[in-house]
Amino acid sequence: MSAVAGLAVLLMAMGMALRPVLISDEPTRQPVLNATEIGFVQDMVTHHSQALMLVQRLDPGVEPSVATLADQIADSQRTELGMLLGWLRLAGAPVTAPHPMAWMQQSGAHPHRAAAASPDSAMPGMATTAELDQLAAARGPQAEALFLRLMQRHHYGGIEMAAAADALLTGGEVERTARGMLTEQGREAGLLDLLLARRSG
Repeated sequence: MSAVAGLAVLLMAMGMALRPVLISDEPTRQPVLNATEIGFVQDMVTHHSQALMLVQRLDPGVEPSVATLADQIADSQRTELGMLLGWLRLAGAPVTAPHPMAWMQQSGAHPHRAAAASPDSAMPGMATTAELDQLAAARGPQAEALFLRLMQRHHYGGIEMAAAADALLTGGEVERTARGMLTEQGREAGLLDLLLARRSG
């Protein structure tokens, strides 16, 4: 009897020792972001980064209305960029997507190309390296017109991406942010349109 009792105690002790290995007391953690959210955030990091690049390459001697709008765009894009990078860090995801725009293609939400993306880029609204170099070299009215055209195209590309994310996602902070981008970038795109119309007029 004593041997049986001792064996029972031993088995109980072994079971208690192995329990944390076999059975986790912690609930299964939900991912911070799903695959679509990660893809959208990664691509929007790339998109926002180029918006800042456009502002950096703008001639500082342009007229005040263009310079003021450029500064406003840089401020809003920089703020959103910090938030996007923070989400990727929390999710443990890389900053750059291995396959840009795959989140749209895999879901069947192909870009409309209304934003006239450059032919060597799968991301709508992005400027080519040659266009960036051209902007950096431009001065005065030429720089103003080129900047406004590139940033207009860039914003419509961002709007296209945000609209696709809003359509694909079903709630959460990333979707709310995408809707906020639609409003903010739509407002800025309207100002870009107005400044361009004044010049063409």
